[in-house]
Amino acid sequence: MEKARLWLVAVGLVWCLIVTTCDAIESPQYSVVHSESEFEIRLYRDSAWMTAPVKEISFEKATRDGFHRLFQYIQGANLNSSRVSMTAPVLTSIVPEAGPLHSSAYLVRFYLPIKFQATPLLPLPELNLKPDSWTSHCVAVRKFSGFARNSNIAREAEKLAISLSRSSWANSTSSKSKYAYSIAQYNSPFRFIGRLNEVWVDIYGSETDGSNGIATY
Repeated sequence: MEKARLWLVAVGLVWCLIVTTCDAIESPQYSVVHSESEFEIRLYRDSAWMTAPVKEISFEKATRDGFHRLFQYIQGANLNSSRVSMTAPVLTSIVPEAGPLHSSAYLVRFYLPIKFQATPLLPLPELNLKPDSWTSHCVAVRKFSGFARNSNIAREAEKLAISLSRSSWANSTSSKSKYAYSIAQYNSPFRFIGRLNEVWVDIYGSETDGSNGIATY
């Protein structure tokens, strides 16, 4: 337990140092194709991520476990022994009934910097990480503040579902997606004010066809 605490402190301090010493850290690029007060629809471009699968009942424990392995990877635990710049967000996807006793399992993802998008560095085998290529697709996004916890993520996801059900996107959520939803976290665990988190849900259907981005990031 003490080792876990010390590791969390070390990771948090490194993350804080990265964020405060860089003008900006890289994030996946997207265009906003629809925006309302409670959610927006983003069109994400093709992208490459490194993924840590975790079979764990707790969202918080799963995110810590997955990010621990991903952090080792970006600190040089890859076949090239190369360091990888920190990016945002750290994305935790909930996979229904894939965990212990038919509970949820999780995929914790790290967005690879542009330098490694075409040729991701291969992780050391013992980390049990897998490269993951995303094709361009739309995502419904709801922002929320504070810390993402076991106690609030499902509530935030439900709020997004209600907002979508009242909009023209009601029938556009993907029945083919293997993830119930994902939680995107943008801040170091040592940032207590002005935190940004998001709920992501994959969107498909005719509403996304031919949409023009109103803002590109």
